[in-house]
Amino acid sequence: MNKSSFFIVGQHAVVEALKNPKRRVFRVFLTEESKKNIHRLSPNKNLLNDVKVFFKTKKELDKYTTKENLLHQGYVAEIEHLEKPILKEYIKNKYNLTLACLDGVTDPRNIGALIRSASSFDIDGIIIKERHFPNESKLMYKAASGAIEYIEIFQVANINSTLKNLKEKNFWVYGFDKNAKKSFTDVKWKGNNILVFGSEGFGMHKHTSKYADFLVRIDINQKIESLNISNSAAIVFHHLDFLKKKS
Repeated sequence: MNKSSFFIVGQHAVVEALKNPKRRVFRVFLTEESKKNIHRLSPNKNLLNDVKVFFKTKKELDKYTTKENLLHQGYVAEIEHLEKPILKEYIKNKYNLTLACLDGVTDPRNIGALIRSASSFDIDGIIIKERHFPNESKLMYKAASGAIEYIEIFQVANINSTLKNLKEKNFWVYGFDKNAKKSFTDVKWKGNNILVFGSEGFGMHKHTSKYADFLVRIDINQKIESLNISNSAAIVFHHLDFLKKKS
């Protein structure tokens, strides 16, 4: 395997990687049926034109997913990492940006699901601590369902210093806390905003919450203690996307 490459599995993860002109795909392992399906999904463009394709049985492909207990659906690909975007370069001369920031969120499934929601509702990017980002996780790519090809992911060394720098560049920082006095739906959401989501169970780190200009909550009934982090984020992303399209 190429030193800079890794494997992903699943129909959506593999097909969207093939569609992304910025993503280098070294090899694709398919069943006969999944090859036919790729052509059905993209009848006007041969996604396999410049890729080495190897045909395997479903059983042969199982070796790529046994450890993670994932369904490969007949699709496995060896791909290269995308070039990492630089946050300070990305935000130059841009206005009304909305970035999600993950503080202590490490579960690949949750991160993948959150990426899928962020991409679906036009969030501009995701900030995550570099050592917490499982950038070669088959589980994360599968959960993201191909959406990772369509959103900027900013891997940073330190969340708190990143928030501090963004505040100095006219970003408002909103920390999500179930005990906050104000509901996020009562915010007008103007200008450049950072949405900080903490890990499940622990929430935002205490020190990180000090960098929040506002603490806001998601209202749920009192029978349930909290929502899954990816579900919480999806609710917020949808609301902000709705407001943006409405204005």
